[in-house]
Amino acid sequence: MTTLQVGDMAPDFRSVTQDGQPFTRADLVGQRTILYFYPKDNTSGCTLEAQSLRDGEAELAAMGLRIVGVSPDSERSHQNFCAKHALNFTLLADTDHSVCEAFGVWAEKSMYGRKYMGVLRTTFVIDAEGRIERIFTKVDTRNHHRQIAEAYE
Repeated sequence: MTTLQVGDMAPDFRSVTQDGQPFTRADLVGQRTILYFYPKDNTSGCTLEAQSLRDGEAELAAMGLRIVGVSPDSERSHQNFCAKHALNFTLLADTDHSVCEAFGVWAEKSMYGRKYMGVLRTTFVIDAEGRIERIFTKVDTRNHHRQIAEAYE
């Protein structure tokens, strides 16, 4: 597991968007990016987080930030999630967990005494050169866009 810190370069990765387009670390260069990792499409916390980012997209864009979400769901699941909630940003289908592993957010979790592997809800803000600018590990799903914006005030 990688333990990334502020100032580190974002790890190299390859993925695909909800529209089947390739997306790599090189696509992060040139614009500041909110790269947020979440466990699963259409679950309560993940939906609240996506809706917060959707609703705050214009404010975040005015700060020079674009939004890219990552979860282990498929392209089709992401397409449905985007359509159902009018999401206005890119989602990456990390079905093999390679992007999550590269960023160190694929880990053992526990619920009701059952252990399983899953995504640790984490947000990285990547600068225009591909370097990690901020890391949010305690994500306020309902107010995530405000949480990010306030960190820059």
